[in-house]
Amino acid sequence: MGGGPVEVLSSVDLDIKKGEFVTIMGPSGSGKSSLMNIIGCLDRPTEGSYSLNGVRVDSMDEDSLAAARNRNIGFVFQSFNLLARHTAIENVELPLFYAGIDGSEALAKEALKEVGLERRMKHRPNELSGGERQRVAIARAIVLNPPIILGDEPTGNLDSRTGKEIMALFDGLHAKGTTLILVTHDPNVAAYSQRVINIKDGKVVL
Repeated sequence: MGGGPVEVLSSVDLDIKKGEFVTIMGPSGSGKSSLMNIIGCLDRPTEGSYSLNGVRVDSMDEDSLAAARNRNIGFVFQSFNLLARHTAIENVELPLFYAGIDGSEALAKEALKEVGLERRMKHRPNELSGGERQRVAIARAIVLNPPIILGDEPTGNLDSRTGKEIMALFDGLHAKGTTLILVTHDPNVAAYSQRVINIKDGKVVL
């Protein structure tokens, strides 16, 4: 910015264990999104190291980083990020298509059934409520059965009742052994987790 470097994260020393449920909290501009992008293999740190499931990923090229991301992480976003012209089942099938997996329709149906949307599979996003759209997004995130789910404000666009329903789904995924990492401003969301990681001015604070 302005021709000079901006230090977004500094001296972050962090371990998240397999099967853990953690939330990352901090004010706007604290570095939460940058940390999430590094954890999610969307960005690489300019310094330091990052290991995912015991494998160093910070120095991987873009193709290798994408492969590591696709094998290990399912993403759930505040804005759902669904394709408007595609039905629920078509949205959930997309990761399977890109991974070259056969039998995608059956797997997508199973994922939608797991989130309680087996009767809404043929509906497009504009025909679904906010909570239903987020359920589709969760189904898309879990359809490849990733060991990690990474959520960016996953209840941010939902009312409190629907938010609780979505958090109940995350709780169920965690009970099955999925590692959950949620970025949030909401202390009610953080209360579901086993551990809260607070970020301020690019640093992890206790």
